[in-house]
This record gives sequence, C-alpha cells and structure tokens, in this order.
Amino acid sequence: MGDFDPSRAITRRIMGIETEYGIACIDDRTGSAPHAADEVARLAFRPLVDAYNSTNVFISNAGRLYLDVGSHPEFATPECDSLSQLVTYEQAGDRIVTDLAQKAERRIAELDTPDAAGAGVYMFKNNSDSAGSSYGCHENYLVGRDVSVKKLGAILLPFLITRQLFCGAGRVAIPQRGNPATEFGPGFCISQRADFMWEGVSSATTRSRPMINTRDEPHADSSRYRRLHVIVGDSNICQVSTALKVGTTLLLLEMIEAGVELPTFDMVNSVDSIRRVARSLDGSQLVHITEGVDVSALDIQRQYHEHACAWLEKREEDPGELTRIVELWGTILDAIGSGNLDAIARDVDWVAKYRLLLGLKERHGLEWDNPKLRHVDLMYHDIRPGRGIGPKLVARGLLNSWVNESAVQKATTVAPETTRAHLRGTFLTAARQAGIDTSVDWMRLKILRPEPALVELKDPFQNENPDVEELLCRMR
Repeated sequence: MGDFDPSRAITRRIMGIETEYGIACIDDRTGSAPHAADEVARLAFRPLVDAYNSTNVFISNAGRLYLDVGSHPEFATPECDSLSQLVTYEQAGDRIVTDLAQKAERRIAELDTPDAAGAGVYMFKNNSDSAGSSYGCHENYLVGRDVSVKKLGAILLPFLITRQLFCGAGRVAIPQRGNPATEFGPGFCISQRADFMWEGVSSATTRSRPMINTRDEPHADSSRYRRLHVIVGDSNICQVSTALKVGTTLLLLEMIEAGVELPTFDMVNSVDSIRRVARSLDGSQLVHITEGVDVSALDIQRQYHEHACAWLEKREEDPGELTRIVELWGTILDAIGSGNLDAIARDVDWVAKYRLLLGLKERHGLEWDNPKLRHVDLMYHDIRPGRGIGPKLVARGLLNSWVNESAVQKATTVAPETTRAHLRGTFLTAARQAGIDTSVDWMRLKILRPEPALVELKDPFQNENPDVEELLCRMR
C-alpha cells in the first residue's frame, strides 16, 4: 500500500445526502394527469408556506426541505457523522415528502368536483422522467482542506464511474434526441444518472452536469475543510444500496487522506466510459486507459476493494459497520463476476429491478421500450408504502434494510444528537414553540426580533455551544 499515515485520515466524517423527488398527479382510473406537476408541487408545499411563508425551510430534524427548480421537492439531510445515521435520515426524508404528498392529495380531493376527485399524488425517488429530464441525488462529504480537488478527482472518477455496479438504481433506457447515449438503443441500464453526465469534474451543476462538482461551499470553517460534492449517484430505494454507495466512498476518502497509494486509471473519456459501464450487467465492459491499456469495470472495482480490505487492517480506529460494507462489497463483485445475480437481488437496486422487469418482459414477449416495462420501472420508485413497488419489496423482505423503521420515524422530527445539527434542531424547536422569528442556515442561527442575536457555528462536529444555550435561555 506504500508509505502512508493512518492518523491523517478523517475517520469521523460529516456527510449528507440531498434527494430531489419527481412529483405527479395521476388519476388511476384513466391514467391521465388532471393537475400539472408545478401545480401539485405548490399544493404539496402549501403547509410550509402557511406556516413559514416560504418553500425553503429548515425543519425540526435540522434537515432542509425545499421546492427546487423544476418543481422538484427536495430534502437535504442534516449533518450526520456515521453511515447508519445518514441512511436513517435519508429514509426520513422519504417519510417527510410522503406526508406532503398525502396532504396535497386531500387538498385536491377537496378542490375537485366529485367526478374528478380521487387522483393520487405520486412522489418518485428516481432520477429521470419520460421527457428526458434528470434530477439528482447529491452526496456531500467533509474533507480536509489540504486534499486537492485535482487529486480527489483523479482517484475518485474511475471509482465513481464503476461504482454503479453495486449501487445503481437501474432503468429502462430509451434514447433521447441530442443525447450521445442514443447509439446504444433501448435496453436496460444499471444507472439512472449515467446518461446525463457531461463532464468529469467541474463547477457547473445543470448547464454541463459533472460527476464531481467543485463549487467551494464547505458550510464549515473554510480554512480547515472543503466539501466534496458528488452528483453522479442514483437515488436508491434499497437501504443497503445507499449504505454501499456512501460507505465505499468513505473508505476511498480515508485512504486518500492517509496517503495510501491507490491505483490510478487515467480514463481517455470518462463520459463515454460511464455510459458504456452502465450497460454492462456483468461488469466486463472495458474502460480505455491511456497508453492503450484497457481494464474492465469489474477489475477496477476489485482493485479498490483489495485496497479497502488492507486499509481496514491498518486503520487505527474500530471500523465498525465499515467491516460489513467491505464484506458486502466483495460479495457483490464476486456475484456479478460469476453471473449469480440472484444472490444479491435483495441488496442491489438495479438487480432487484432487472429481475422484475426481465420476468415481465419474457412472460409477455415485450421489447425494452414497451410502455408496460417503463411503467413498472417508474413505479419501483414510488415511495408511498403499500403502493410503490420498491416499498412493497421491502415490506415482503425482498429488499434488505440497513436501519430499523422506529429510528427512521424518530428522525423525521428529531435532529441527530452527535453533530451541529443537534444545535439547529433544538434552536428551531424552541423558537417555533415560542413563536419567535428566526433565520437559519447551515452555519448560522439568528433571532430576528425583538432583539437580533446571531451565533455562527463553523465546526460541524460541535453539538454543544454556550452561545446557543444563551439564545435558548432568552427564548424561554
């Protein structure tokens, strides 16, 4: 593994996930959409407007709930410092936006005529729609300021491009005009986002969507930290896929910071590579490396996995649940390499979806661009319990969970206790109980009136602060 210093790695790390949801109003009796997405989104966020006069608020669990560009409801988790904590709050976001959808549904039933009432409001935790639009699932990792963006990009890009083998959400890919992926034709793609990436590393987000966004907004002490903003990942229904997506990336970041000598793959064309890997269900797709060297996506992942195994033996702190991540990582790579997808269907979203769609396709003799397959694909991502295919698979034990439901329900209203989010959640709860006007963002807590007061929180690991206690006393 070369010369390295395990003590240099940040093994307790702040992280978060931002999830954008697709929204639609559908009359199940006719299949029509009686209300446009932007209208339904406004109805869904009406309770927030009534309570806070805004569609962009921090809520009691210290996460951020807002209506993003394109009428996409979005939930950003509060700052988390462990993998299970992050999965818990990411799942809590699903419950929160589901509640908004149900309230909008009741509002529509009140407004519509009796013969038009009964339309359902759907929240889809996916990353693309039938019009060819894409929306994101963004991962955020706090890293040391001394780690250069150039170094992060060089090592992480090959990893992220091939990571979809075990954390892709899968989709029926129908070529869209103007997208280079049209050359592949209709078929199954293991990633939702792969076809919508246009650069490897860039400061852009939508105009020219990169895999790693370099915008320097650490939401912390900028002299000590930077925020790694990964926007290439899929939104996952399966909790294990989410845990693998984040956990493997955490291990890569630890090794980079510790100076571990990791393999380098200077890809000739990262955008072309991610699209081709997305159509390689067995990981055999060769990725073109400089000097005429080709390496398969599966072999790239195996090399990273081998280094992660060695890293856990050298890591100074107890790896905890990262041991389970490394074990699952290896099991999944072996299953993909041997073609035994049944062995990992409960842990990998794209595999669960592929088996479902392939069975339907073969039973009815359908082509991949058949509307029935595309409908099932979409309904896999409906997050409503008892209705969406993904949640039904979870309820039947056909998709494994990483955290328990009671923890998820608690996380819908209570902030994490171990990070800065605890201070924000406590402050918001006290202010709203007292009816005091405040202004809150990731780093600042401010009382607006009667006497303005501001506390700045630059340390995201800090869950106690005497200045915040003073604000709480004033409010009480």
